[in-house]
Amino acid sequence: MAAASAERRGERRAETRAERRADGTFADRLLSWFERHGRRDLPWQRDPTPYRVWVSEIMLQQTQVATVIPYFELFMQRFADVRALAGAPLDEVLHLWSGLGYYARARNLHRAANVIVERHGGEMPPSLEEVMALPGIGRSTAGAILALSRGERHPILDGNVKRVLARYFAIDGLAADPAIGAGLWALAERHTPFDRVSSYTQAVMDLGATVCVRRRPLCHACPVSAGCLALATGRQHELPTAKPRAVRKLRRTHMLLAVHRGSVLLERRPPSGIWGGLWGLPEFGTLDAARKWCALTLRMRSPLQSLATLRHTFTHFDLDIVPVRVDCDGSAAVMEPDRWVWYNPAAPAALGLAAPVAQLIRSLASAQSTSENTAA
Repeated sequence: MAAASAERRGERRAETRAERRADGTFADRLLSWFERHGRRDLPWQRDPTPYRVWVSEIMLQQTQVATVIPYFELFMQRFADVRALAGAPLDEVLHLWSGLGYYARARNLHRAANVIVERHGGEMPPSLEEVMALPGIGRSTAGAILALSRGERHPILDGNVKRVLARYFAIDGLAADPAIGAGLWALAERHTPFDRVSSYTQAVMDLGATVCVRRRPLCHACPVSAGCLALATGRQHELPTAKPRAVRKLRRTHMLLAVHRGSVLLERRPPSGIWGGLWGLPEFGTLDAARKWCALTLRMRSPLQSLATLRHTFTHFDLDIVPVRVDCDGSAAVMEPDRWVWYNPAAPAALGLAAPVAQLIRSLASAQSTSENTAA
């Protein structure tokens, strides 16, 4: 009851502000700006089918456009439609996602593709609620898919749009707060036009991505700056309200590079958690734990050798990876074939590898090549 009342109060506050600031020009000015400065030739815009827009929206979550473009193009070459994606092994999907990060997105994309094929005849569901019911798709992403691909009127509220609205209407407070979130959704709904919905949706995202950016917003180039309350009060650098910065933690792990005839032993990671579902190097908390495991599992030909530490940065913590190399004559223990594989960098299988794992394997392969050339 209290949460619902808070949401209603947030909506009323947002509506009052909207009535005070709404002059009928927000969408019009944004659309005029979009015609001259908007991004209208991105790969997923050239043929904006629901499938292509959906894949792009998932890839663009917490990822820059420039990073996404090559991944999207390779993904479309292999998985041209939802049936191709649904019918592919998850390993192949993760392989094409390797390096893009946030791998739960890829797993959910694959799951959702199977749901679309099995329950919806291979077509994106018609209603917002049905699209939201698919794995990995929330309200804003569902609205963007239907607006951009079908021109249907659905408001969106991704990170860029939240920033635009919070500044334009000088909204204080964290968007994660139910009352603030409800107010922002009310504003998004109010300002989404009934015509040219696809263009408006792209325009408001572009404004947040290219002009109303997080740091050093380009207010002089903003088409709606005349009505922006944050600019008028000199608060454009304060809004939206930033989350309290958490103290970054440092973790440490040992990754085993077990080498056998040029191949490296890989283990499939659990389906959830960090790098869920990908193939990785066996991990240990200590060097001693790695040494004991090797003695029980591998036919070692050399003692373990610790290599230079590699630091990998996640959103909320840093991970120091200590690579540990051991040469061996294969494994001494029986290993499940669906959990373990000997991976040959010279003839790589289509497996999903986390970025630091791929980096370590490349470095190992380069060192082996250099050693062989020197010996020759």
